[in-house]
Amino acid sequence: MATDPVVVAIDGPAGAGKSTIGKALARRLGLTYLDTGAMFRAVAWLARHHGIDPQSAAEITHLARRMDLRQTGDSVVVDGHDVTTDIRTIEIGELTSVVATHTDVRAELRSRQREWAGLNGGGVIEGRDIGTVVFPDAVLKVYLDASARVRAERRVAQTGGSVEEVEAAIAARDARDRGRTDAPLRHGPDAVLVDTSNRSIDDVVSEIERMVKERLSWRK
Repeated sequence: MATDPVVVAIDGPAGAGKSTIGKALARRLGLTYLDTGAMFRAVAWLARHHGIDPQSAAEITHLARRMDLRQTGDSVVVDGHDVTTDIRTIEIGELTSVVATHTDVRAELRSRQREWAGLNGGGVIEGRDIGTVVFPDAVLKVYLDASARVRAERRVAQTGGSVEEVEAAIAARDARDRGRTDAPLRHGPDAVLVDTSNRSIDDVVSEIERMVKERLSWRK
């Protein structure tokens, strides 16, 4: 008998620790890991690369549907370009929140996410609407959060810049993500809220790992 896919959905705003925690959790659980935010960032990077207006839904959707995207836990290659580092800039982050408002773009990338999960037998999948929309039947849904200041400090430690400027950019992106009509960023009623502001990565990963194992034991 085939084993049901095990999907752990991790949602939350930028800088809450989704990628670091998601990768570590996947290693502990022996699952694959997918950063869906990188998919949207790849589309935003392509739009800038080709000089396409991110507000143009038709053009951005065409771009998303035709792009060749190859992801691992550590790299992102789109149409032959290694954009692993390039997609993490503040500029691309701001463009991404515009690109992500287009319904047909989200539909295309959701389809790719579900296909990926099917091929990999599930996985630890992180983004902004994974538990609320993409995988509503996930074994566990987690909403990671942290204060805007803490998230800005983390981003600056990774990429440099001004904490104040990054904090303002994060707050603006949060507003766009929460205000969009298609799958806005939100803490779903059945998601476990985990605030990472003053906690170690290992502590958070251990807590989520315990919850996943408890949920899996219930399915037996």
